[in-house]
Amino acid sequence: MSDQALIPRRPWNGRHVVLGVTGGIAAYKSVQLARDLTRLGAVVDAVLTASAQKFVAPMSFQGVTGRPALTDLFSPEGGALHIRLGREADVICVAPATADFLARAAHGRADDLICTTLLATRAPVLVCPAMNDRMFAHPQVQANLAHLRDRLRYRIVGPAEGALAVGEGEGPGRMLDPWRIEEHIGRALGEEQPFAGRSVLVTAGPTREALDPVRYLGNRSSGRMGYALAQAAWRRGAKVSLISGPSHLNSPEGVDLVRVETAVEMHDAVSALIPSADVTVFAAAVADFRAAEGRDQKMKRGTEGPEVSISLTANPDIASETRGQRKPGSVAVGFALETEDVLEHAAKKLHAKGFDLLVANDALESGAGFEVPTNRVTLLSADSAPEELPLLTKEEVAEEVLDRVAARLTTSA
Repeated sequence: MSDQALIPRRPWNGRHVVLGVTGGIAAYKSVQLARDLTRLGAVVDAVLTASAQKFVAPMSFQGVTGRPALTDLFSPEGGALHIRLGREADVICVAPATADFLARAAHGRADDLICTTLLATRAPVLVCPAMNDRMFAHPQVQANLAHLRDRLRYRIVGPAEGALAVGEGEGPGRMLDPWRIEEHIGRALGEEQPFAGRSVLVTAGPTREALDPVRYLGNRSSGRMGYALAQAAWRRGAKVSLISGPSHLNSPEGVDLVRVETAVEMHDAVSALIPSADVTVFAAAVADFRAAEGRDQKMKRGTEGPEVSISLTANPDIASETRGQRKPGSVAVGFALETEDVLEHAAKKLHAKGFDLLVANDALESGAGFEVPTNRVTLLSADSAPEELPLLTKEEVAEEVLDRVAARLTTSA
């Protein structure tokens, strides 16, 4: 999650997160996790086991959350601290979750503050395993995980594959990076009925149209708006497919990412997935033209001369050409990035391509458009007046757009 995105916002803002930290080397990541959740607006109570305190100090968590870390089952607050935590928590996340913790939680032990809190809560529980790959593969560890997942309905988040502790090599057992865990916490907090179980298709990023093996026609789109929409839809409970042109951004957590390069490739990918999509968001900046004839060798000034003419041909209009394949009753959202007469051009695009909602913005406006973390957009639909939004982060714009989509899904249900 980018640093610009770490501002108080939903679904984290104002919610109470209990963060359990157990005794593994990955506990150092939990300090970052607590910090990020706090910056997102959550109230974070860190609960450390005795073993966790061998790796990280309680004061570190107080420094990033502004709240004392909790360590003692029999604290001065009284014997019912675990009851209070269990009742007040909107979500409980244990990260890292060691093999020992998994065994104790699976057997309903009540020998420390985090385990007793788990017994006292009805909030969603996320467990983030972290251990050596051989320990993770042990049949008893796997049996404990299965019990937590299938019997207790805990959400098992990770582990990832990668470098383990020094000298332990690589393999499955590495705790997920904090930003990924934050998204899983966001999904536990943000799932809502209009999106739960729905299929959402998003296009994002630029396309690249080869001129020769080295050069291409493209644009400055980073894909950030489409990626934010895909991630936000997943947090709301949807099954999300993201068809992306070239982008440096991390793959959104939980999202099925389909990478393409050209407009034709994006058209084919959309055509394959759109018949089953309940929501389709066309956020990609697709190149309008491609070279009529690609070159097999690099163009050189010495052989081409002072002027080069390149014949261009139109790329497929993805939204228009796949319109007939849209699922009946689905919601289609388009984007219009313009440099003049923004609303006039956007309104024409809304009707010509059969969008239910269109997001328009001015590419020349400061703080909006390409390569910036913010955007100022106007929302258009056939049944309401244009709605201008203030300058927002692209993550906030995504939430606003999905709010309008949710209203249409609810009406059509």
